[in-house]
Amino acid sequence: MTEEPGQKDSELGHPHCSMGCGHKDDKASLASSQIAPFSHQPPCTPASKEVWKKGGRMFSILLAVHLALLACTLVSSGAFEKIAVHDYDVFFLLTVMMLLVIIWIIFYLAGTSRCPGAILGKDSHAGPIWLRGGLILFAIFSLVMDVFKIGYYSSFYSCLSAIKIIYPIVQAIFVIVQTYFLWVSAKDCIHVHLNVTRCGLMLTLTTNLAVWMSAVTDESVHKAHSKLKKNMTEEIFRWLLKVGMRSSSVEECNCNSQICQIFKNGYFWLYPFNIEYSLFASAMVYVMWKNVGRFIDHHSHHIQRLKFRLFRRTFFVGIMLGLILLVSGLGVLILYEVQVNSSTESSKKSQALTMYYIFNIVCLSLMSLVCIGGSVIYRFDKRDMDRHKNPTRTLDVALLMGAALGQYAISYYSIVAIVASTPRDSISALNLTYALLMIAQHTFQNVFIIEGLHRQPPKEDCKHQGHQKDLYGLTFVNISAVSLRVPDTGSTTAATHSSELASSITAPKKMNWRRKFLREISMFLLLSNIILWIMPAFGARPQFDNDTELNFYGDSMWPAIVDICLPFGIFYRMHAVASLLEVYIMS
Repeated sequence: MTEEPGQKDSELGHPHCSMGCGHKDDKASLASSQIAPFSHQPPCTPASKEVWKKGGRMFSILLAVHLALLACTLVSSGAFEKIAVHDYDVFFLLTVMMLLVIIWIIFYLAGTSRCPGAILGKDSHAGPIWLRGGLILFAIFSLVMDVFKIGYYSSFYSCLSAIKIIYPIVQAIFVIVQTYFLWVSAKDCIHVHLNVTRCGLMLTLTTNLAVWMSAVTDESVHKAHSKLKKNMTEEIFRWLLKVGMRSSSVEECNCNSQICQIFKNGYFWLYPFNIEYSLFASAMVYVMWKNVGRFIDHHSHHIQRLKFRLFRRTFFVGIMLGLILLVSGLGVLILYEVQVNSSTESSKKSQALTMYYIFNIVCLSLMSLVCIGGSVIYRFDKRDMDRHKNPTRTLDVALLMGAALGQYAISYYSIVAIVASTPRDSISALNLTYALLMIAQHTFQNVFIIEGLHRQPPKEDCKHQGHQKDLYGLTFVNISAVSLRVPDTGSTTAATHSSELASSITAPKKMNWRRKFLREISMFLLLSNIILWIMPAFGARPQFDNDTELNFYGDSMWPAIVDICLPFGIFYRMHAVASLLEVYIMS
């Protein structure tokens, strides 16, 4: 929540009771905490500051680092058949981690419900409704993916390890429990069991990141297998799996039935939603971790109720242009999938790449120009900058800047390969323009979003609307009356007062054009980012289909670069959508 300048949040350690109330070494406090459940006493309040806040945070960070390194080692090792680590070893580790998180969430919910003083404040900026709504949307698709996984693996229960069937079941329970936990507790500033809570939240964050890494690896391996199958016979494909690539042990089983193929294709198509769910949950858990022990002064914090009006105070230009790009992008995606992934003719592949690059060049150019226009409008915006401490906004900025590095890396690798390669054709020229515009668009959009997030919400709406209702019928009558009563040779005080009154009424109207344009820009960028997220998330990846980078960096280095960097670029688009929605509401 917002704070007064120079005022810092206190990190308060809450006394411990049966679930977190009362000092153990204070008899009076202990007696009062034992009587509290049987009497209507006010909730327990913090009595002393936390001794060493950084120590508790450091321990939880070390725990998260070690778990993340262990999960990353297993996931990356399980991607290759030559290493004696199998995918069911990865599933076993992830299942154990998810079970531990489920147990801790139950402990957290039970503990906070039994101690009314455990949560002394709520961070109004944490877990906004649109972020939690997006989390629920991704959670629903993740549950559907788990159902498809269960159905697919159940078809091979005789030739698979049991952990492959247990894993999607536990993951479905984990998604349900965690989604409920984040929906009800995302704004909590808890003051009991500080170190245990920090470690539990870091365990939750690391588990989500481990699930994300596993999903990204599975999706990349699946796409690599699909391209190998398309370009060679079944016998050679199986030989390559045995030589060096991960086989996931399902390839050895036969999937001949139609329902099996539906399950197989279905859960791979739903992987992007599960990937985004894990990243969204990680971001929300991190904000909760930052708010552990945070004390919020309610006297200095004013929560502004911002209403989401989608079809009010807009010209519909941004929405219409965004919808046109969204529909056009879906058509380009379908044609790209049909011509590239379902055909082996080089001419159709070139046509698909040309169409893809032209659409993205047009889209990125419009987005860059719009972002520049929005930054110029901010120069005329009279709203003050919000300089208060806000962990949610700090995380949003860090994620925008960090996730953009993935697309920056891919673009710069492409630029070097195109410039250094010969000969150059039209597709190479389009690819170079696409890479340059991708860098420019990310930069301009980050500047626009970050400046929008640091602007204070408009304050004149509620005050002006209520005041205008009372004075609307009286204002113009009084202005006319004052102007009639002012003598020609007398004092100009009354006339000055009337002009000031008239200007105060018309001032909000002069401000409206800036807010309307900012809303149009935000909505256009929001819809454009949605289509730029959908295209690579659901298979349109020219980095694997353009031969320039593959020939320059090799068949091993370039796919590795794309597999590492592209998930960050995809996440950037989805996070930009959430940030732009916040900018739209605050405009």
